Amino acid sequence: MNAIVTGATKGMGRAIVMELAANNYNITFCARDEKQVQALLDELRKNYPLLQFFGMQADMEASSDVSEFAEFAARSLGHVDVLINNAGLYIPSELMNEDERCLERQMQVNVFAPHFLSKFFAAKMIDHGRGHIINICSIASLEPVTRAGSYSISKTALLGLTKALREELRPAGVKVTAVLPGSTLTDSWSGTSLPSDWFILSEDIAKSIINCLQMSPGANIDEIIIRPLYGKV
Repeated sequence: MNAIVTGATKGMGRAIVMELAANNYNITFCARDEKQVQALLDELRKNYPLLQFFGMQADMEASSDVSEFAEFAARSLGHVDVLINNAGLYIPSELMNEDERCLERQMQVNVFAPHFLSKFFAAKMIDHGRGHIINICSIASLEPVTRAGSYSISKTALLGLTKALREELRPAGVKVTAVLPGSTLTDSWSGTSLPSDWFILSEDIAKSIINCLQMSPGANIDEIIIRPLYGKV
C-alpha cells in the first residue's frame, strides 16, 4: 500500500508516518525543514529496509511547492492508496487583533493545499476505483476558539471540504474521512505547565487512522472525534 503524508516530520505527522510504516506502507512525505526531511528518511530506510520512502522539502504555504510536491509524490509512488492532509498552520490570535494576512496564510495551508492535493490524487483514485483521503481537521472545526479565530475559520472550511469530497467521491469507491482532534501534545504546547493527561497524544491520532484504514472495503468512517479526557484545552 502507498501513502502520502504532508507535514510529516513532527508531532502528529511523524506519528502517522511511523504507524503507517509499521503497517507496511510505502510513504512519500513532505515538511518545511529539509534537514528534518532527510533525517526522517534516513530513520525510515534504516528501520524498514523492505519498504520505499520518499521525502521532499515543501512548504504548504507556497502554492508552487504544493503542486511540485503533488508531481513528486505521483512520480515516486505511482499508484496512491492513501492521502493524509496533515500539514497545518496555527496562529493564535483574536479576530479583532490579528495581522491582516492571518486568515489568508492559514487558509492557504489548512484549506487550499488540501483542496489541491485532494483533487489531484482523487482523480487518480477514481481511475483505480478505490482510495482513501484523510483530512486532519480540529475540534475547532465544530467549536470556534476565540483565541484562534482565523484558525477556527480555516478548520471549519476544511471540514466542509471533507464533507463535499466524501459525497462526490463516494460513488467512485473513494473513501473520505475527517479526523477532529482536541488539544494534542505537540510542539505547539511546548513549555506548557498543564499536565500531560490533559492532552491527546500524537500516537492516538495515528492509531485512529490505522484503524480507519483497516476497515472493510464497504465501510467508511465519516468523522473521528478525539477529545482529551481531562481538562478543557
